[in-house]
Amino acid sequence: MENITKDELKKIKGGFSAVGLAIASSALIAFIAGIIDGFVNPEPCGGDK
Repeated sequence: MENITKDELKKIKGGFSAVGLAIASSALIAFIAGIIDGFVNPEPCGGDK
């Protein structure tokens, strides 16, 4: 087994980066927009049926 330093362990664990934060926030906005669209424009399950 290979010994790693604490700095390397922090790199492996990661954290919030600018790119990750941007992706997460855009996904959250899309999710909330979908929920609002579902309340404003409800459709039956299956679409055209």
